[in-house]
Amino acid sequence: MNSKHQYVELNDGHFIPRLGFGTYKLQEVPNSKTTEATEIAIEAGYRHIDCAYVYQVEEEVGLAIRRKIIDGTVKREDIFYTSKLWSTFHRPELVQSWEEFYPKDENGNIIYDSVDLCVVWEAMEKCKDAGLAKSIGVSNFNQRQLEMILNKPGLRYKPVCNQVECHVYHNQRKLLDFCKSKDIVLVAFGALGTQQEKRWVNQSSPVLLDDPVLCTLAKKHKRSPALIALRYQLQRGIVVLYKCVILKISETRICIGCFLFYKL
Repeated sequence: MNSKHQYVELNDGHFIPRLGFGTYKLQEVPNSKTTEATEIAIEAGYRHIDCAYVYQVEEEVGLAIRRKIIDGTVKREDIFYTSKLWSTFHRPELVQSWEEFYPKDENGNIIYDSVDLCVVWEAMEKCKDAGLAKSIGVSNFNQRQLEMILNKPGLRYKPVCNQVECHVYHNQRKLLDFCKSKDIVLVAFGALGTQQEKRWVNQSSPVLLDDPVLCTLAKKHKRSPALIALRYQLQRGIVVLYKCVILKISETRICIGCFLFYKL
């Protein structure tokens, strides 16, 4: 997982691993399973860990990372940790106060010395200047919203990425082309489809991993449909998130509408 070919360079000079481990979980899954799954992901070689305040598992994810640092599996600088502001923190004066909600150890100390990728804007630029974020990007932005940021007078930092739902059935071609033209990395969640949660998805929708074309390609190349779907994204230059649910590889789910940023 440490090969330079498995990282994508961001427009601020930092590097993001091409494969990320998503930590959003189903409501019925105990939080402790997030710690267990994250530890296994790190042991397997994952260095990009994707989380968010709204997932309500940052403490558990932080515990897993801390354990893997203590046992010598990784160093802090090896981990690219992504977090996201929830809607209640989008007012500029509240952005830095979000630090109060960073995951903490048993002594009350913040586990992460910085967050590598946070997601809002002018206030986020200040967070980057203050060293609270190494890189800043956005999630669920369309082209018009990205242009609002890019055309903003006095812009000091471009978004390094845009995290959106993206998979074979929703390939985001136009948005991907725009992002590439602006040197913004597209990060895909739901890369294996978004069929898992009944409260978010119409269960009559086609199941991506049952798609006959994917299944035919999987059989031809002696791979699983999931690996074919992930490879499709990687070959397009997209950073891919997927996750584990109680140690079983599954699709990444993020609540659509979580990341609505204040108007600039």
